[in-house]
Amino acid sequence: MATIKSVKAREVLDSRGNPTVEVDLVTEDGLFRAMVPSGASAGIHEALELRDSGTRYLGKGTQKAVDNVNKIIAPKVVGHDATDQRGLDDIMLKIDGTENKGKLGANAVLPVSMAACCATAKSQGLWVYEYVGKLAGIKPDTLPVPQLNVINGGKHAGMENDPQEHMIMPVGAKNFKEALRMSAETYHNLGKLLKKEFGARGKLVGDEGGFVPPLKNVADRLAVMTKAIENAGYTTKDIRFALDPAASEFFEDGVYTVGDKKMNSGEMVDYWDDLAKTYPIMSIEDGMAEDDWDGWIEMTRKMGGKVQIVGDDLCVTNTKRIKQAIEKKAANSVLIKVNQIGSVSETLDAIKMAYNAGWTAVVSHRSGETEDSFIADLVVGVNSGQSKFGAPARSDRNAKYNQLLRIEENLGSKAKYGSKKW
Repeated sequence: MATIKSVKAREVLDSRGNPTVEVDLVTEDGLFRAMVPSGASAGIHEALELRDSGTRYLGKGTQKAVDNVNKIIAPKVVGHDATDQRGLDDIMLKIDGTENKGKLGANAVLPVSMAACCATAKSQGLWVYEYVGKLAGIKPDTLPVPQLNVINGGKHAGMENDPQEHMIMPVGAKNFKEALRMSAETYHNLGKLLKKEFGARGKLVGDEGGFVPPLKNVADRLAVMTKAIENAGYTTKDIRFALDPAASEFFEDGVYTVGDKKMNSGEMVDYWDDLAKTYPIMSIEDGMAEDDWDGWIEMTRKMGGKVQIVGDDLCVTNTKRIKQAIEKKAANSVLIKVNQIGSVSETLDAIKMAYNAGWTAVVSHRSGETEDSFIADLVVGVNSGQSKFGAPARSDRNAKYNQLLRIEENLGSKAKYGSKKW
């Protein structure tokens, strides 16, 4: 039993300097705090992130969501047993009563749900990842292969008609500690190359800590990433690539526009297929627009046997969308973002559905992050085997990586690295 004694929300800032919601939940075991992130290229099917509009914080204030926690949610959940995660989440979903949390806002529901999860872990003498595993019916023992966004493009770098994320995956590491070292060494070598080529401009970074060099196409970015891997003393067998083009951002009226190049769905699939034949790309997330179902089906048919096809905007951590994608064979993996759906229980439902279909699941941050490291415990708790937390830079990203180091140390000899697929 971990009775909720009080719940209080406040407005704080995320890594982009925009407001977000933080919640303090108190039980007999103390105070437990959770913060929610925010995405820049959010899918249209995501749960609603409630903003205030108006002039305050340029319309991005979250005082409405804060008030919803303090005035609506808190009175209903105080006295509830935090160990009843599903019951607690259901209370909030019932209060909201909408498909997309349009009344309370996902940014009001989620921090209460996360804080309760952390409170229960403490009450049972468990690490958060251990309790998440208990909720999921899984014995946690697997540290993830990280996808690290080392070159930012698209909205994360203030560019239009541009693929968004260019990531490295240290698949050849023996353990997570080594994977993080390999990644950091590659990241710093990449920075040296870009500074040498472009001067101080080459070392500028985007929202997720990756560099924002004046390289206009994906091939040029992957080429310099290849050189950085080699300069760090590794090969592209040790460290491979992943992409998140966020294709919905450059899709309009049936046409994809990448730079000056315009393509239909079939041509877009061919574009990614050609890149994957040239570079060791293991995973492509949102290579097609969120409602271009035919494009997704074709991409999975053509590339799914050799490349992980990850649905982010397509699936938005929502079981209804995931079920549809599974039935259509429109992907073979799902991206998991807790704030896309808005509660711990629904997040675990999405992961379970993916696993049951034989899909992989990649637990992800958002471009607007916080120092909250809950998702590091989540990715181990469900044995996902893959994480996507940004570059090994900036404390909003490294808070997650550092927590994974602690978890690996705690697991000791039981710790495994990466899913069997990799």
